[in-house]
Amino acid sequence: MSAQFPLRSQAELAMRRQWFPVARSVDLGTPQSATLLGQRLAVYRTESGKAVVQDARCPHRGADFALGKVHGENIACPYHGWQFSAENGKCTHVPSLEDQCKIPPQAAIRTYRTIERFAHVWTVLEEPVTDLYDPARWRELELDWLAATPLESPTGVAVAIENFRDVAHFPFVHEVSMGPSKHVVEPLKVKREGLDIWMERKLDAGDGDWANDGDCMMFYHCIAPGMASITYDYEKFGKRIVAGFPSPVAYDQVRIFWSVGNERSYRGANLEECLRIEEMVYLEDMPIAAGIQPREIDWDGTYVEHSVPADLFTLNYRRAFREFMERAKQPAPAVMAQAKAEVV
Repeated sequence: MSAQFPLRSQAELAMRRQWFPVARSVDLGTPQSATLLGQRLAVYRTESGKAVVQDARCPHRGADFALGKVHGENIACPYHGWQFSAENGKCTHVPSLEDQCKIPPQAAIRTYRTIERFAHVWTVLEEPVTDLYDPARWRELELDWLAATPLESPTGVAVAIENFRDVAHFPFVHEVSMGPSKHVVEPLKVKREGLDIWMERKLDAGDGDWANDGDCMMFYHCIAPGMASITYDYEKFGKRIVAGFPSPVAYDQVRIFWSVGNERSYRGANLEECLRIEEMVYLEDMPIAAGIQPREIDWDGTYVEHSVPADLFTLNYRRAFREFMERAKQPAPAVMAQAKAEVV
């Protein structure tokens, strides 16, 4: 990429090399439609249980595979019934042909890398820059996950992430869900290493829906470009998690996939109740985020912005995102070229 190449374009191209969720695992009883950076996709599960992401357009006459049916390890087009392999995308059956040896040899659909994690199906459009997010803090925990209903937002990935992890807006946006909170933000303890940003804060029980849960430590963790999470460590209950993964339908439009995870020994509310409370927070954010201008971070410096110490976490996220863009200019590590589907 040229140094004169607009950073907005660099960001969009870089995200084609990043993993993003495109469906909830729980929804794969039937094929699902998805759009990632303008690319229409079909997401489904084969009879053997494998999650698959492929181009949505049938190369015969253009019908949408998300409206089709799964036949064993194949997906069938809803228009003329042509079947394509989940393994390599090649056409395996054309019902109108008496002699299946006459299947057009080039008839195939693109098949993308697929991983299931955090109750979602993830894919990447091109050679990935990094492995899929795998926070070290969670590896030692036995977690049960529950995926929420995705939310639509007219913002880019970075604006969505900044909204999730900004702490100065709580008194103004989340007074109902969190209760009254202090306007002045204490000095933030933020650390960044590469694409990872961490912050620790103590949560004092307030007057909101968390009031009876007692005090806890909140461990914030973002990984550029598209993961934001909080691990709550309650004195009374143990650990629970909320994690957001905004997925770019377009450069400045996201579908926010998110989930909650409880440690199996967690003694507080169940997953459904934790999700209900966290959803209150998300829904309070949505109308505010929808009005942010520009709709994605102004990487090229067209708009004037002013920052204060309460923005330390989000400023470090921007530095991490810029590092991600730099990494995306380089060839992907050879090991990534051999990435295979996995279920976690």
